[in-house]
Amino acid sequence: MISLYGSIMLVVCGAYGVRQSELAAATRSRADIARARQIAMYLAHVSCGLTLTEVGRLFGRDRTTAAHACRQIEDERDDPTVDLALSALDSTLRYWRSSDWQSPAA
Repeated sequence: MISLYGSIMLVVCGAYGVRQSELAAATRSRADIARARQIAMYLAHVSCGLTLTEVGRLFGRDRTTAAHACRQIEDERDDPTVDLALSALDSTLRYWRSSDWQSPAA
């Protein structure tokens, strides 16, 4: 079975066209990569139920960085287009996690 981190990475990288290495990089990144990382952190917290401390640890960041990411993305959900996109990502991630989805490479 694919890991929680791996499933989040697949969903977000596929949706936003960024590489996993960019999303996982310890340094600050371009705005599009930073936004994708914030979305990944948000999904880890909201869809997967991880605490902010766990999210920070998963992404090699501090708990306060994870909290900031979640606040940013939650604030953007007022936009119907953003809300629809996040709902689709959330549904995909929840499906993969609930059905023990296997990566084609597994």
